Amino acid sequence: MSEPVSRARQALNETPADRIVGGIGDVLARSYGITDVELYQVDYRLAELIPLTDGEAITTPGHPAWRAFDHQSPVVSDGNAWLPVSMRGERRGVLFLSPVPDDPEAVAPMADIATALAHELAAVSAGTDVYRAARRAQRLTLAAEMQWDLLPGRSRIRPSFSLAGQLEPAYAVRGDSFDWSDDGQSLWLSTINGSGEGVAASLLTSLATHALRNARRAGLSLADQAALADQALYDLYRGEQHLSALLMQLDLRSGMMTVVDAGSPRLVILRSGNVIEQPLEAQFPLGMFEATDYHEQKFPLERGDRIFVVGDGVLEATGQHSRYGETALDRFLRRTGSMEPLDAVRSLIGDLRAFVAGDLVDDAVVVCLDWTGP
Repeated sequence: MSEPVSRARQALNETPADRIVGGIGDVLARSYGITDVELYQVDYRLAELIPLTDGEAITTPGHPAWRAFDHQSPVVSDGNAWLPVSMRGERRGVLFLSPVPDDPEAVAPMADIATALAHELAAVSAGTDVYRAARRAQRLTLAAEMQWDLLPGRSRIRPSFSLAGQLEPAYAVRGDSFDWSDDGQSLWLSTINGSGEGVAASLLTSLATHALRNARRAGLSLADQAALADQALYDLYRGEQHLSALLMQLDLRSGMMTVVDAGSPRLVILRSGNVIEQPLEAQFPLGMFEATDYHEQKFPLERGDRIFVVGDGVLEATGQHSRYGETALDRFLRRTGSMEPLDAVRSLIGDLRAFVAGDLVDDAVVVCLDWTGP
């Protein structure tokens, strides 16, 4: 580890949470003569890179900041550097530095500092609102605030898999959600197609998510996780409120997928450029009836398979003359084969926005998972 990177890590640890960008700015100024440092965070819609301090958001495709964000590699242009601020696949934004020489040996430690910044942002965000407040292009509804705080992140990368998810309308989402966890042996992934309006929908989804986490952390099987969440919802709502969910467990060594389809969103597999709809055993949504007995279903994945899970809000998005539908969805999914999961999710949401000529009216959840092999 170079001396500037070591000093930057020390500054990140010692600087107050609300001033960590300034802390590494001091290190960069002493080490490299850099006078201008700014953190640009990606907004909830994945459409703007918003500066932490005053300034214009970057929305222009092809801008060096977006190239660094999209390709996850440093971009040096006109004496300015744009460095990805990412950790374990979670893209938080880009770090802007100026002036910077066009020298890879000089830029490499700066990129390491940007990665260290990403880790520190993850560590301090629970204790300060500075970074959450700065990354929104408009006010979140209360329901949306609850939903985004419920998520484990927006993307994740490990040697055996990569995944990403997105909620829309980003600033007013109500009940749709996703959750994941992995331990190196298995990946657990749940996608919820919520129901209801406003805060009531968020409360329903929050209860289901926490019930599933509680069961998962207790070591219960996937079917028992569904049963516990089902009972938690039924005990409170007595069947008057329920929601659809797809629960998945992927064995990262064998590629065997276990699922419980509780009235779930749609699951499709992109394999060798072809879209394959995986038949699922439809079971009752969570919370509809008391003491529902859920069953697991298994099927193998092939190395390189891509799984998409999409909620009803995607298929039923309505344009001027028609619904988006399965045909348009399958056609678009084929075009995402070369994209990283987050880029595929972002592109699909962008296509939906273009189709409806604005923000979606109903909630939509999209999750993309690549299994790359053990």
